[in-house]
Amino acid sequence: MQDTDPTTAASADPLADWLRLEQASGVGCRSANLLLAHFGSPAAIFAAGVTALSQHVTQRQARALCAPPSAQFDALLGATQAWLADPAHHIITQHDPRFPGALANIADPPLMLYVKGNPGLLARPALAIVGSRNASTQGKANAEGFARVLSQAGVTIVSGLALGIDAAAHAGALKGAGATIAVIGTGADRVYPAANRELARDIAEQGCIVSEYALGTPATSGNFPRRNRIISGLSAGVLVVEAAAESGSLITAHVAADQGREVFALPGSIHSALSKGCHKLIREGARLVETVDEVLEALQISPLAGRRPQAPQAGGGLLDHVGFDPIGFDALAAATGAKASTLNSELLLLELAGLIERLPGGAVQRLVR
Repeated sequence: MQDTDPTTAASADPLADWLRLEQASGVGCRSANLLLAHFGSPAAIFAAGVTALSQHVTQRQARALCAPPSAQFDALLGATQAWLADPAHHIITQHDPRFPGALANIADPPLMLYVKGNPGLLARPALAIVGSRNASTQGKANAEGFARVLSQAGVTIVSGLALGIDAAAHAGALKGAGATIAVIGTGADRVYPAANRELARDIAEQGCIVSEYALGTPATSGNFPRRNRIISGLSAGVLVVEAAAESGSLITAHVAADQGREVFALPGSIHSALSKGCHKLIREGARLVETVDEVLEALQISPLAGRRPQAPQAGGGLLDHVGFDPIGFDALAAATGAKASTLNSELLLLELAGLIERLPGGAVQRLVR
């Protein structure tokens, strides 16, 4: 058997070589990264031959790498090239200067990223917000509120496009300058879950959708825990808003800790099952946070243009109606003319911005600033 067959050597198309390395049967991300570290590029890997490759991976993997591309691979390459014809679609390999440095330094970085939207967001200061798919109304409001104020401060919010906390965080982040990144567990040409199709469209237009999986990859259970390392890898820290004791969000938090990222958790009621995971993380050393300022300070991220995130105006300027003496919710609603749902949402944002304090009985008061 020849060590190198000229029909299986590197192609003239770098994208084809990266895609071929990604798709090689039985060659996972860790093995591919090991080979890249030794040989330097996919082209050099394919030019090396079975004997040289077998010194770093198994014989079976070496033979798979040296096998000629299949008709199925040729079809995938054609589909990928067609997908790239859209100017909003990008593929960023590890050798691309746009590949985020923070992600490149994790234990097993993806070989390439499929990006739908603005790839410039990958270089921005970012925080991941994750939590339960079956979130409470208050949990979703907290995720949306934190994401909105952090985004107004210029922080990009990273999450996983799941139902519940993820969706609320993305929606809140789209209302600020920081925008949002959705890291998905399918091909970039698919949307999962289908219920978030409209949200995914908005993210692609105003932020970006990121995947390491080839086009056409369906949603499978093993993809989502693996994509969590990218969610945390792109971020300076991870904020867990609501999580049950065995929530998948805890996987993201533990991966983040292993990567040297900050882990934050919102406390909740001792009677709520959705607080158990957050309380567990706090016992393990996660930072208990109640305001956006605490997150920004811990991450040493300065608000956009040196300004405090602006709290929204409601009823002609809600903050103007909150004094340093406590005022009840009903009195505040009467003074502003705001609906109860709107008032609750705006009060939450003021609280997250560290401008007011909620008191027992539903009253609020302004904090000295």
